[in-house]
Amino acid sequence: MHPTLAGGRWSTYTLVEQLAHIGSEVDRALYWSAKNDSASAQRAIDRALELIDLTISDSRWAGRRKELLRTREVLADRFYGENEYQTTDEFLKKYFLAFGFAAARNR
Repeated sequence: MHPTLAGGRWSTYTLVEQLAHIGSEVDRALYWSAKNDSASAQRAIDRALELIDLTISDSRWAGRRKELLRTREVLADRFYGENEYQTTDEFLKKYFLAFGFAAARNR
């Protein structure tokens, strides 16, 4: 879904920038879910999961892998599972918004 990013461009971003991009896709998924457009929501969360997988595989973040894997688990549970963690839309928005602000501040 992201051939340019998967081809190496993703590794040029900082962790904060990567998480901000993931957050944008999560926000899109939440938006489309609220609009009852499950196809668009699924495409957005699929993109988010692809990006988080690229982040997890980035060797620069080996020390953060546990947190990244947990984030992926929570997202998959919220959108594809039974939401066992009871993750709210507000929690996800707040979590990723912080990375968006930090990325913008660092530009």
